[in-house]
Parts: sequence; C-alpha cells; structure tokens
Amino acid sequence: MPPSSTARARATVFAPRLAALLDDHLGQDVFRLEPDTIGVAGHEVADRILAARRATETERPTFKPLHGRSITRTEASVVTRTIGNDVREALARPRPLPEAVDLAGSWPLTGHLFLRDLILGQDPYRLRMLMSRNLELTPKLTWSVIAVGAALPGWPRPDARLTDLANRAARARGYQERRYAMGLYRRAAAPVCFTVSTLVANALWLGSPFADGTSNRNIILESLRLLPPSWNILRNASPEYPAVDGRIGERDDVLLLPLLSHRDPALWDAPDAFRPERWDRLDPDTTPGYLPFGHSSERCWGRHMVMPLAELLLDLVRGSGLVVDPGQRVGRVPLLGLLGVEEVRLTRPR
Repeated sequence: MPPSSTARARATVFAPRLAALLDDHLGQDVFRLEPDTIGVAGHEVADRILAARRATETERPTFKPLHGRSITRTEASVVTRTIGNDVREALARPRPLPEAVDLAGSWPLTGHLFLRDLILGQDPYRLRMLMSRNLELTPKLTWSVIAVGAALPGWPRPDARLTDLANRAARARGYQERRYAMGLYRRAAAPVCFTVSTLVANALWLGSPFADGTSNRNIILESLRLLPPSWNILRNASPEYPAVDGRIGERDDVLLLPLLSHRDPALWDAPDAFRPERWDRLDPDTTPGYLPFGHSSERCWGRHMVMPLAELLLDLVRGSGLVVDPGQRVGRVPLLGLLGVEEVRLTRPR
C-alpha cells in the first residue's frame, strides 16, 4: 500500500555528517572515512567482520566498563534477564495501562516518560531520576547525579513492590557499590525507554496515518530499517580484519553502517520508501544487510524487550486518535548515538 499523502508531505532532514554518508557512500561496500577508519556498508563484508570475533568490553554498546570496573558477560546476562523480567511483569499486570493516558505532546519524550512510569513507576525516586533524558547531555552530569544519589542517606531497602532491577540495587552496601549499582540501573533500564520511545516516534513520523490493516510489527520493522536507532557498529583495529578484506589496514578501526545497508538499492526495492508491507515476505533475522539489533553472532540484548514494548506503545497511539501535527513539515535527525527524529508533535485532530 502506498504511504499516505500526509506522510509524503513530511521532510526528514539528516544532520550534515549523516547526510554526507548517505550522499557519498550509499551503495558502496568498503570505503575510507578517516585516515584511521574504514567504513563498511556492504552486507557480505559486514557479516564476515562481525563473525570474525566477539565485541570487546569497550565495543559493547551497553555494558562497557562502569567507573573503571569491567562488567562481565555473566553479570551482563543476569542484568539483562532482570530488566527483561521487569518488562514482562509490567505487561502482564491485570491493568498495566492507565485508562485515560494522554500521549499527546512532544515525542519521543512523552513516550519515554510513559514507559518509565509503566515499568519503573514503583521504584525509588533516586533510581527513577536516572531515566531523565537530560542526563544524555553529558556523562559528567550523569555521574554527578549518581555520586549524589549514592551518598544520600536513606538508601532503599529490598521491597516486593519494587522492580527486580531496583531490588538488585537495593542490596548494594557501601558508597562504591551503591554508585556502581546506580550506574548499572541506568545502563540497563534507560536504553529500553529511550530506544522504544524513539523508535515509535520515528515510525509515526515516517508513515502515519497507517492503514487499518497494517500490523504494528511491520511498521516497527520498517521504521528500524529507515531510521535504525543503532545506526553504526564500531570495531577497533584487530588483526582479523585485514584478512577479511585487503582494503582494511592493520591499524584501521572499522565502522559498520546499517544506516547505509538498510537503504542499499541493491538490497531493497524502493529503498527510501516507507513500505511496512515488505515485511509480509521478509524475515528480519535473515534479510541481508538488515542489522537493527546487530549480527546473528551477537544480537542486541534488548531486542526481546524493544519489539513488544514498541508494538504496545504504537498500538496505544493508533487507538488514541492522535495525529502528527499537520503544521510540522520537517523532522530533524541529529548526529547522536541513538538515531531518531528530534521532535515529533502529536496532537488531537482539529
């Protein structure tokens, strides 16, 4: 089905460096970006690079070292299961959603706040405040808030009403352990709320209003294609990579770019068009060049939370009658680690 005329009237404007990547390298497989960095958009080369070795602790998007302390794969797995259980419990509650929730306003902020309260609403304020999008402005601000929160008296105690993630933090003893626990709470919970709200905002901007028969799953998959929140994957220089492709030097870092492979005209029909129906016949786990959650050798830890939450949130918006403000014609995509439209205004139809 063709996109609505309303959606076609909107212009998505990428930050200059993102626009340059699309203009200069779309359709290329391997190219030099910087004197010490090779860009990779070809799906076959990308597959071989990502399969060559696992990500190191500094290359992992979420579980990088925290306060100079390594996060083991075992601990990362435990924390992942913990926040996953909290998400499932939030969705399984008899009445998990407010009857009169108002999702009008500026997105993705509105959706982020809704998800924060849905999943983490009973947790102590000093933990929930770590979900603030303002903390994205600078790491120094984040660590200052964590330092203060860990030092304040009245550290929370384990309680059945709290999320499992909060109870894990509540068991921390001593200032350093509390500081680490707060940092891990943010590392685990914030990406879920940030990513899902951004993904739904992107989908609304790119394609709404949607035809009644269009599935939320297909809409989300297509949004992930055109505006992948994880638009690049960094791998530091490694001896495996020159063997994969001779254009990669021994000292070259490698930047893999789903932003480009997701729009490669050799892989996609009408690559710039928002067509959710293409996913009726495509498998997102095996489609060449489609890497919204990373490579099959090491999938993103949060994908099993992101998809159901995104579909739920999108379903709420579609059922609410809200529309993208007809007066908003331009959506700007800044150069950030989490790719998305900066602001999408949802309003009631006039």
